[in-house]
Amino acid sequence: MNESHYWETVAVTWGAEHPQSLWRVHSDAVNLELLGRWLRDERRKFLLKTDAFDEAFGNGLSPFLKAKTDHAVIVDVALSVLGLARARHSNLCVIGADARYLPFADGAFDAIVSTSTLDHFHSHAEVIASLQEFRRVLRPTGQLFLTLEPFRWLQRLGLVPYYVGVTYGPRRLRSVLQQVGFEVLEVSAVMHCPRVFAVVIARLLERHTGQEIHRRFLRFLLAFEHLAYWPTRFLTGHLVAVRATKR
Repeated sequence: MNESHYWETVAVTWGAEHPQSLWRVHSDAVNLELLGRWLRDERRKFLLKTDAFDEAFGNGLSPFLKAKTDHAVIVDVALSVLGLARARHSNLCVIGADARYLPFADGAFDAIVSTSTLDHFHSHAEVIASLQEFRRVLRPTGQLFLTLEPFRWLQRLGLVPYYVGVTYGPRRLRSVLQQVGFEVLEVSAVMHCPRVFAVVIARLLERHTGQEIHRRFLRFLLAFEHLAYWPTRFLTGHLVAVRATKR
């Protein structure tokens, strides 16, 4: 099965089993809190997001990103995911493209947001190819905001309904980014709630409770993000987060 077909299948499965799930809302909230800290400075002219999954199944990040940039572009390898994203966000600029072979000119973007995109590849060479493409399409001193899932066992436990491939912890990710030609400005970790239990509880609450309980549960989950400031953050965080700039 080729990759675009695989992600088409994942989209169908997710849409049937997890429509606008509580966990999806929490994931958006965590990413928005992170980007709210990291995109506080000047407004960008052109920004690229490297997948449309968030926007296909929820509010995603696009409303926030469009407030921070003049032109936000979202790419995805699965055309059905792009279609779902456009159905939810009619004014979204989406393009079918592979992160390893971006169809953009050198230096086209001021910033790239890549939330858990590169951890779905089968080889280190593919991750490197994507990072090289990110660097190519960034203008000089353009910034990359990147998250990866460092724990492949999440898929084996059924906590993520998609393939988790090669991935890196904080030290290896920093090293790889530096080798490709990025200067790493900050490394952190996000998604600190106990995911094994949170996903199960979220599914139960979604089926059997109302909006007020949902809001309280989401506030409870988001409170765990204070652990990002603890020395143990890379032990409790389910995503490694990096802010880097093109050298």
